[in-house]
Amino acid sequence: MAKEFYSNGKLLLTGEYAVLDGAEALALPTKFGQSLSVTPSNEPKLSWQSFNVDGSCWFTAELAIPELKIITTNDFKVAETLTLILQQVREQNPTFLMDATGYCIKTVLTFERNWGLGTSSTLITNIALWGQVDPYQLLQHTFGGSGYDLACATAKTPLIFELKKKSVRIVPTVFKPVFADKLFFVYLNQKQDSRKAIKNYRAQPIAKTELVRRISSLTHTILHAKTLDEFERLLVEHEQLLSEVLQIPRVQTRLFPDFEGTIKSLGAWGGDFVLATGNEKTPGYFLAKGFHTVIPFEHMVL
Repeated sequence: MAKEFYSNGKLLLTGEYAVLDGAEALALPTKFGQSLSVTPSNEPKLSWQSFNVDGSCWFTAELAIPELKIITTNDFKVAETLTLILQQVREQNPTFLMDATGYCIKTVLTFERNWGLGTSSTLITNIALWGQVDPYQLLQHTFGGSGYDLACATAKTPLIFELKKKSVRIVPTVFKPVFADKLFFVYLNQKQDSRKAIKNYRAQPIAKTELVRRISSLTHTILHAKTLDEFERLLVEHEQLLSEVLQIPRVQTRLFPDFEGTIKSLGAWGGDFVLATGNEKTPGYFLAKGFHTVIPFEHMVL
């Protein structure tokens, strides 16, 4: 009998970078995600297949169990990462994959792998659910990060996320503004390296306490904005603050200076998705500039 697990993708609307230092952030689980199925087999090995949204298989591996050693794979680097994750699960749950049973594993993305919606976080969450371990502890021993993406993976609504010294605070909330039909998510045609972006942030000589205070305040005012004008003004304030901290120009200044609405980076600056405010002409504007993935709010946010 197969076991099935599913986790939502994620977007970080506010609090990028500062969330690592304790700022309250507004996180959005997406309607896109990743599934993982576990089917017992008679051979004492783990047969792993990972599929893209178009049905193509992008990763395969066979691992010996209980040793968790790579037998064959089409991508040794990915296979090494996978074995590290599985070994860390066993650190928390010593009985994990220690029986004589083999398993066929299948993962399926419902979004493009390069979108940056959480290929890693959905995998970590699904494996943690399978292994019955703490996903946040598993994350810290593998990919690292604040953990907001793990919170989104099992959430049913948008949420306020806060990283504390030894725990996380997750507050479910409602984010469906009356101007939701004016909001679009645009993919910038390149995946961002979050670890590199975080390293750059860490290198900046900034007053973290004041930054956390200001970003947390903006998170709440953005969440409760009543009009599109107010929402846009707050997005610009958030962008300008982070631009000064990171010493990086705003994405709107750099790529879309003639855009009539407002554009905000989501997550690590420089890639993945941005949020754009606009109207029925907005998708056409981005399409004309070569950005072909423009997703309306209602089609993206859970």
